Amino acid sequence: MSSRLEETTSSPFSSLATIRRAILLVVFCLAQFLDSFNNSALFAAIPPIAVDLNIDNSRAVWLVSAYQLTFAALLLSSGRLSDIFNPKHIFVIGMLLMAFCSLGAGFVRAAVPLIILRAFMGVGAALNIPSAMSVIIRLFPDPAAQSKAIAAFAGAAAIGNVIGLIIGASLVSFASWPWVFYFVAIFGGALAISVLLFLPEVSYGPIVPTAVSKYGRIKRLDLPGVSMLTAALVLFIFAVTSGSIVGWGTATVIVPLVLSVFLTALFFIWEARIPKEIAAVPPSIWKYPNLAILIVVSLQPFMWWASVQFLFSWYFQEIFGWSTIKTAVRFLPLGLVSFPIMGLASVLQQTFSLKWVILFGDLFVLAGTALFPFADTMEHFWRFAFPGFFIGTAGMTIVFATTNIALFSITPPEMSGIVGAIFTCALQLGSATGTAIITSIQTSVEASHGGPTTYRGRAAGFWFLFAFNALQMLGVAVFMRNTVPPVKKDSKSAINDSEQKKLKEKDDLKDVV
Repeated sequence: MSSRLEETTSSPFSSLATIRRAILLVVFCLAQFLDSFNNSALFAAIPPIAVDLNIDNSRAVWLVSAYQLTFAALLLSSGRLSDIFNPKHIFVIGMLLMAFCSLGAGFVRAAVPLIILRAFMGVGAALNIPSAMSVIIRLFPDPAAQSKAIAAFAGAAAIGNVIGLIIGASLVSFASWPWVFYFVAIFGGALAISVLLFLPEVSYGPIVPTAVSKYGRIKRLDLPGVSMLTAALVLFIFAVTSGSIVGWGTATVIVPLVLSVFLTALFFIWEARIPKEIAAVPPSIWKYPNLAILIVVSLQPFMWWASVQFLFSWYFQEIFGWSTIKTAVRFLPLGLVSFPIMGLASVLQQTFSLKWVILFGDLFVLAGTALFPFADTMEHFWRFAFPGFFIGTAGMTIVFATTNIALFSITPPEMSGIVGAIFTCALQLGSATGTAIITSIQTSVEASHGGPTTYRGRAAGFWFLFAFNALQMLGVAVFMRNTVPPVKKDSKSAINDSEQKKLKEKDDLKDVV
């Protein structure tokens, strides 16, 4: 912990004016917002796109899935790039790639080119997030300020997930669907220019140990390992996305799923055999206390938000007869609650150990989720779904922000890019896998209980979501060690006795990268 403090405070960013660091934090939070917008806004744009371009339902889902696939699959590569090269350049390249591809998406009028451009937009997003996290860690070396900055960055994703849906619905209703993509292009270009103007052009990459310096930067990228894991993630996301469309027992799902498992196993064997100084994810990284369970927790937030929107949005429009705008407005609590809850989360994180803060948030998640299976009528929406939005989102925001902070508090700053990549990859995997499983549960129940116009399939999906969250909460209670202390300005005073015993272990691991 002490070595972590010394490394972060040595950052040249610590001398930047407070207002300049605040502006940069806002820019990076807006980038996080934009990445979430790219998913949520498409929910409102897909129906008119499908009509204009004559895209059937089985292909229309790829307008969202193509973005998620490349985003999640390339995060590890991007995190590694951000740790080894200048994250400022990685961020600007990613944002410009997203902006130009989005501009092109607004002009194309064919399904295949649009899906390809969406995939390249996901590549840009994959470059943005880990590089932004890497810079934020160095912008705010003080642990208390750093936790607030990370919480704001995390909250921007939750807000973008809902506000993006409303903006997308408004653009579709009052302009046309291409303006969803033009919005991303204009916004992304402005963010890239802002980083070029406000982020100083200095060498602020981590000082690599002597043992690492003998390896060239290309070798330290671990291209064979990163390529294997990237291919595994692409195949896995393709399989789970296709499963809800073509069926889980088809070769289209089974073959890529088996190949994904094989490549993942091969990746970990490869990482164990090469020098740990050049491994992208060396086995020793899992020795950091609580890292594994925190990554498991990271599967939860986006899965919850995406599943809630997915299960309710069609039902609101087709059964309740609400317009796209009215439906989007009903989801406002999922975004607006995040603002005050972030403040509450910060107070809790500075008062209690982070394990108990996560468990406290999970209690609210379970309470909110338990209300959703009963929101089958318009009257029941106000009685069950509406309060469930508030309660569940409050809890999930606490879990999301605290997990983010805990991950960076237990790992050294020179690993911030790869840790941020693993965290974001887990978020996206949770979203893709969770919605695919819930879709299968919903359709199988509907097939024998009255079809899609009934609520039985959606209720079953919500009960699965409740069970998953309960299992995850049990995992935290049992497997997470209570060794991540409250966030304090003086990090040394925050180290408890058990952490003191682990200082030597952390020093031995500091040359992991």
